[in-house]
Amino acid sequence: MTDNQLTGDMGRLAGVRPVPEVVQAHQRLECEAAGPSRQTQYARGALTGYLWSLGQGQVAPVTGGDSAGAPDLATVTAEVDATLAQLEDSTQRTVPRDYIRGVHDALAWVCGHTDIRP
Repeated sequence: MTDNQLTGDMGRLAGVRPVPEVVQAHQRLECEAAGPSRQTQYARGALTGYLWSLGQGQVAPVTGGDSAGAPDLATVTAEVDATLAQLEDSTQRTVPRDYIRGVHDALAWVCGHTDIRP
């Protein structure tokens, strides 16, 4: 996302967070996770969660539900609930646990369930 796109997004929200704040969180984590040995499943999950919450993913990161544009707060919250279900029940898990934890932590922050940003 470019700076020009950010200017137009000043009033938009991803979950309960301003879009520029989510973009900044994504960029910060992307920089921290740069390099092959630092690209953990957790970081990949969190990065995917951020992008999806911004409407830049084709499908939801855990459920695989179709996405057309940025999801609303209810949809993001439902994806957080799906991550919790998969974390609690390994028979439902379709991707690595650390990836799901990364998605969960990013989306929980986007929804305002926590102030701790991945």
